[in-house]
Amino acid sequence: QVQLVESGGGLVQPGGSLRLSCAASGRTLRTAVVGWFRQGPWKDREFVAAINRAQSNTATAASVKGRFTISRDNANDTVYLQMNSLRPEDTALYYCAARYRTGYYYETPESFDFWGQGTQVTVSS
Repeated sequence: QVQLVESGGGLVQPGGSLRLSCAASGRTLRTAVVGWFRQGPWKDREFVAAINRAQSNTATAASVKGRFTISRDNANDTVYLQMNSLRPEDTALYYCAARYRTGYYYETPESFDFWGQGTQVTVSS
């Protein structure tokens, strides 16, 4: 079984930065498409970013494009989400998700099979 663990969340002022990390046990992330999703209060879980196995392709939601960057460090088997210029509306529980199935993935929660417990990001002055 795959267990994902997110870290790096916290409280930050508007305009600040955070870097989230996602690590796995039970199976390497190197062979997975890895995505980040978030869920704010009274909102549905929404796609933030994803990176494919070969690191050749990333996808980023329009709401965070230019501010958030997803990357992976295969040597450390970790996927990161660098978040800059944070806004209060970025406040949410951020989840890491992994997909090991082959084939095209969609930017929806249903495309991913394994999930972490989430790490809270709060943007407030």
